[in-house]
Amino acid sequence: MDHRDDEIAPAELEELLESDEEVRIVDIRAPAQFDRGAIPGSENVPFGELPGHVEAFADADRVVTVCPHGKASLRAMRLIESYEGAEGTEVRSLAGGLDAWSRDYGLENGRNEERDGSDGESSPEAPF
Repeated sequence: MDHRDDEIAPAELEELLESDEEVRIVDIRAPAQFDRGAIPGSENVPFGELPGHVEAFADADRVVTVCPHGKASLRAMRLIESYEGAEGTEVRSLAGGLDAWSRDYGLENGRNEERDGSDGESSPEAPF
């Protein structure tokens, strides 16, 4: 099965982030991994906890799921898509995962507290 329609390339995600379009990035790794480095503005919802949080993404226009290599995030994407309240939400998995992202773009401390916005990034949403 071809997953290309289910995935978003790192460059496409970067364009969305730069354009200030609403996109919620859901990083499904364990909190300790997330703390060591994450895509700016992403939210940490470990995969095992995702079923209990899936309704929180139903009102989003776009959701991108993220994991180390882009495999588990496909499962997370399908879980969010399967939620009946997520109708109309565009859900994608980051192709190649954080490995692919970090080759071209930086990661920041997963706990966003001290972000000065020097790159134009002001994402107040990181409740997890």
